[in-house]
Amino acid sequence: FRHFPLSEIHEYALIAAGIAVAIAAFGAAFGQGRVGAAAMESIGRNPNAADRLFLPLVLTLALLEALAHYGFVIAIILSGKI
Repeated sequence: FRHFPLSEIHEYALIAAGIAVAIAAFGAAFGQGRVGAAAMESIGRNPNAADRLFLPLVLTLALLEALAHYGFVIAIILSGKI
C-alpha cells in the first residue's frame, strides 16, 4: 500500500466533510432534544394527549435523524469515496 500525498483541494474537502458531519450531528441532536422536551412537557400538562402526540413525535424524530444521515452522505461524497 503506497501513500500518495493529497492535493490541497482534497485536504480542504476532507475538512469540509468533517465539518458537515459535525454540523449535521449537532443539528439532529439539538432538534431531537427540543422535540423530546416539548413532547414530555405537553404530555405532562395533558396526559390524555399522549396517544395523539406519539405518531407526530416519532415522525419528527425520524426526519431529524434523516438530517444526520444526509450530513454523513455529504461527507462521504466530499471525501471522494463514492
